[in-house]
Amino acid sequence: MVKKYEGIIPPIVTPFDEAGEINESCLRREMELCMEAGAHGLSVGGSTGEGPTLHDDELCRMLEIGREFVGPEQTLVCGVMRMSTRDAVATGLRAREAGADAVMVTPTAYNVLVPNAEGMFSFYSTISREVGLPVIIYNVIPQNTISPALFHRLLDETEHVMGIKQSVGGIQALYADIMETAGRGRVYAATDDMIYSCFDLGARGAISAILSVFPAECVEMWECARNGDHQRGLAIQQSLYQKWQCLGGNQFPIRLKYALKVLGRDCGYCRSPITYLPEEEKAAIRSAFAG
Repeated sequence: MVKKYEGIIPPIVTPFDEAGEINESCLRREMELCMEAGAHGLSVGGSTGEGPTLHDDELCRMLEIGREFVGPEQTLVCGVMRMSTRDAVATGLRAREAGADAVMVTPTAYNVLVPNAEGMFSFYSTISREVGLPVIIYNVIPQNTISPALFHRLLDETEHVMGIKQSVGGIQALYADIMETAGRGRVYAATDDMIYSCFDLGARGAISAILSVFPAECVEMWECARNGDHQRGLAIQQSLYQKWQCLGGNQFPIRLKYALKVLGRDCGYCRSPITYLPEEEKAAIRSAFAG
């Protein structure tokens, strides 16, 4: 059995209707599809789920729905994307009450409010102490990256910081985290087009958008890495590589939702102001995903 907090943990898209409200039936469909494909947990409220646009009540409702699909041996992760320690703690406490098994916390992002390493140590250590849930660092803010050394220090000096989702710096940054911590912390892959390679290098799982689009294929890549079937794992990664190249960059959630629509899984709208996808980008996605 896969250890709790490891393996394939898809970050679920947040389906909105035209008025900007969460479509719960569509959300359930996406969660069920991922878990039936063999996923080891679910994550809500991250970048894929448009987390910065969600208020605490909405996050809690999504966690309550997620609990319907995630069993006690699996992992339900709540994204926490707030701009101050106080607000991150408040959201984390709400997530704990709503049934989250862990919080995945983004560093603060607003340019002139980016702290130094001591400030980020205080940020994560306070969340660890006050929220009391396992904490995954969501290392996704280019102007406020968490270094391997700081991750190592947080593992050593806090009770609950236990992992990092490495989303900046690509596969090299993931490997730097793995080498720095020598297996002590959980390093999660988020390099969508090289997920199998991340597993092959020692990632303890993934919380990455490609898992939500192709859950069965990603579960198989995870099993290939665990079983030493390098040829098959690499073949699956290569089969998905070109599809993913048209999705990255700004406005990622609207591209992702359009790709899901092409695959027959309409997830509705994004929240304003992410409202417009040019026709040439739609055509590129259709070409990549319809085949």
